[in-house]
Amino acid sequence: MFRRFIIEGMSMFPAFRPGDRVVALRKAAYQAGDAVVVKDPRDGRMLLKRVRAHRENSYFLVGDNHEQSTDSRMFGSVSKNAILGKIVVRY
Repeated sequence: MFRRFIIEGMSMFPAFRPGDRVVALRKAAYQAGDAVVVKDPRDGRMLLKRVRAHRENSYFLVGDNHEQSTDSRMFGSVSKNAILGKIVVRY
């Protein structure tokens, strides 16, 4: 299943910029280094983050631009179910 998203913030700069459009593919597992779309566990908004580490079904996610990123350093690790997909295309 594919989903499309538009990047709005600077948390993944310079890899992704505001206005970039991306396509995410739902996968069975995600690996360190994957860019993923995840539901913010605090308010449900969509975030683009990079998988830093994972253990079983728990994923620690960070933004490439640490100074501009709200990520697992603030809200903790997320479950696999919170991840909507891996970025496979940027256009």
